[in-house]
Amino acid sequence: MKRFQRICLRISVIAVLLLFLGILLKNGVIWQPAAVCTAICFALGIGSVEALKNYQYTAWIVAAVISAMIYPTAFTQWGGVDLRNKWLILIIIQLVMFGMGIQMSIRDFSGLGSTGRGVLIGLICHFSVMPLVGYLLTHIFPFEDEIAAGIILIGSCSSGLASNVMVYLARANLILSVTVTAMATLAAPFLTPLLMRLLAGTLIEVKFLPMMLEIIQIVIVPIGAALLHDYLKTASTKGRKVVTIIGLICVVWLVVQMLFLWDKLAEQVSIAAAQSLMLLNFFAGAFIVGALYHSLYLRFKRIDQWVPYVSMFGIVYFTTVTTAAGRAHLLQVGLLLFLASILHNSAGYFFGYWLARLFKLDRNAARTIAFEVGLQNGGMASGLAGSMGKLATVGLAAAVFSPWMNISGSLLANYWRKRPLNEKNDSQQT
Repeated sequence: MKRFQRICLRISVIAVLLLFLGILLKNGVIWQPAAVCTAICFALGIGSVEALKNYQYTAWIVAAVISAMIYPTAFTQWGGVDLRNKWLILIIIQLVMFGMGIQMSIRDFSGLGSTGRGVLIGLICHFSVMPLVGYLLTHIFPFEDEIAAGIILIGSCSSGLASNVMVYLARANLILSVTVTAMATLAAPFLTPLLMRLLAGTLIEVKFLPMMLEIIQIVIVPIGAALLHDYLKTASTKGRKVVTIIGLICVVWLVVQMLFLWDKLAEQVSIAAAQSLMLLNFFAGAFIVGALYHSLYLRFKRIDQWVPYVSMFGIVYFTTVTTAAGRAHLLQVGLLLFLASILHNSAGYFFGYWLARLFKLDRNAARTIAFEVGLQNGGMASGLAGSMGKLATVGLAAAVFSPWMNISGSLLANYWRKRPLNEKNDSQQT
């Protein structure tokens, strides 16, 4: 594998030379494929460099953006398949969140007992600082309404697993980080639509209940399936039997609806009731998926190690499709969006850290809160933008902010990793 990565790295160097040659000659036939080749080969080869291997995922995000900007039509439709289709977006985002859920555990919620105060501070900071900073940026920069709404949207989303990874790399308080992420995820179905209604309601139409149900479908349902798998790992024989019975009931319920019940119910109930029924169907499907996945896990124990890569692919997919769909907007406001992403992200780290210190949390916990506030769930923002049918506008902020969050988070995590805290120097270092 290392040999292959080194070969790819050498190819990327050759491709860079061709890229500069093509730019000097103003020949798109040369520089365009050379740019894509450089990005992809560098993403494949960066793992061979010890100091850079932690940035390989970020390199793939950058490669996705470059490829989509140069060849946008290749990433909007394949044959008769529209890559921006709402249902396709929903399935992929659910796979992303399922992969996130696989890295979580029911035990993560038990951290409330020892970190309750820190969790409360983290949640308050996360759902106040980032939406308000996003709102402020939309008044500083002249973005179109839907693009501005996307900035507020990503600021209003929960934190994701990236914060847990960065906290782990920084050797900060991982238990606090995981618990804040878990609780922020549970709070998102209520708080994200509320914040969007309050801060972005004049920019785009925000319907509280539909958005809340979308977030539950996008985030809570797939994570619930993953947590069922986690429960079954240690469940008693009686517990497994109960899960089997419930699973069979879910199968019968879905089959009956699919064959003849759904159309009749949809005609007789209100739109809100139909949406609630649809959500119930999603939970039934998630229960079945969680149980079937656990059965697969019993045969192939290493599958848990591969699912996160599916999540990474899903985020790369969103980034590519969103960039391709919003290419025209990015050419106009891409640099401003990138600047906004730096300011937004930096404000999250700064206010997260110092507000935690203001509330008397120790420095290790403050570092943790900095990551929890500064890093948002870009996949969730992309999924919501896709469900609105506004991936090319509302989804742009997530496509631009997510790569920068990975880069800045890695840099900050490695900086703090080299400056560990202990009981002696906790009061002397930051």
